[in-house]
Amino acid sequence: MSTPSFDQELDVRGLNCPMPLVKARQTILKMQPGQVLKVLATDRGSVKDFQGWARTAKNVQLVAQEEVQENGNTIFVHYVKRTS
Repeated sequence: MSTPSFDQELDVRGLNCPMPLVKARQTILKMQPGQVLKVLATDRGSVKDFQGWARTAKNVQLVAQEEVQENGNTIFVHYVKRTS
């Protein structure tokens, strides 16, 4: 899988549920439709949180999710596109 392009990055590593999602919602509202937000999180629960948000929200689309290893830690990366 190729890494999607993104317009803004939000680093919420170290924050626990529900804060990664709360911060992402606040940030995406300031972005323009069509722009993509890349979110870096360490909370494993953020994977399902972002999937659920994309299913229920009318203004976002979950473009991709991936896990990367960084210094022995797993980083959960979410790419969220603002649709309207």
